[in-house]
Amino acid sequence: MKSKLSELSFNIVMRIVGGKRYFGDQVENYEEARNFRELIRGVAYLSGASNADFLPFLQWIDYQGLEKRMMGLQREFDAFIQGLIDEHKKKICSSNDIIGRKTMIESMLELQQSEPEFYSDEIIKGIVLVLLMAGTDTTAVTMEWAMALLLNHPNMLKKARAELDNHVGHNRLVDEPDLSKIPYLQGIVNEALRLYPAVPLLVPRESSNDCTIEGFDVPSKTMLLVNAWSIHRDPKLWDDPESFKPERYDGLEDEAYKLKLIPFGLGRRRCPGAGLANREWERIDEELVNMDEGMGLSMPKAKPLEAMCRVREEMREVILEL
Repeated sequence: MKSKLSELSFNIVMRIVGGKRYFGDQVENYEEARNFRELIRGVAYLSGASNADFLPFLQWIDYQGLEKRMMGLQREFDAFIQGLIDEHKKKICSSNDIIGRKTMIESMLELQQSEPEFYSDEIIKGIVLVLLMAGTDTTAVTMEWAMALLLNHPNMLKKARAELDNHVGHNRLVDEPDLSKIPYLQGIVNEALRLYPAVPLLVPRESSNDCTIEGFDVPSKTMLLVNAWSIHRDPKLWDDPESFKPERYDGLEDEAYKLKLIPFGLGRRRCPGAGLANREWERIDEELVNMDEGMGLSMPKAKPLEAMCRVREEMREVILEL
């Protein structure tokens, strides 16, 4: 499932950003898609590679060649995204009106006309790169963990399915206005993010001044990491923290747990994220899904998820229309 969920995440983000698919059967430009996939593979490798951070003097020689490869990859990615921007500029110039939904690049290029200092090509490239790097692997990892949890708890999967049947029906997929009507499914998402946050140490911060935190003296300019994984499993904050309990959020408003459920951080710089699907999944055998955690920029499963997909008969017509 890992590769399928990753491809799904990249296709969703790239359709939003540039209106293109680079995985699956509906790829239009195979050469462009191949280049994109190679760039992503390069980023995935370098993101998990061990650098000389623990022995700083080795940075002088770049003995693994990682910095050189990273700089080369950065130039290739820059050229790739610039190509997308140039392509959309030509599209806008050749048509007075953009038919259909605008891509994110098209929207930012329109803003470039009125606010060029805030929407230069460099800024647009930076925004696109952040969306690709921060919004794809993390989404795929979260979906994989959530599916693994549900496959190990089939009764909870049935309860979520019944909730969807009652409030959404069989004639369409879940849409954003439905979310307030399916609290149990939202509880499943919350529990997956609580037990297996995609970025367990969140984004690094830096102290602007000398300060004291819980009795520890922190000098200014110190890198600070918030251990969301540990907070989410703290028995002082959560009842039975190691257990998967979607119902623990029943009747609670966001205010009741938002300061201790922090998979996206807190405050105005927190990360947004979401994603749902509508299929029926089963374990490949009677053995429980392995839930060991792996190492990486995000927190992947140590053993990629394997599952059988069977389209629900009630949803067959909807699925065939996708």
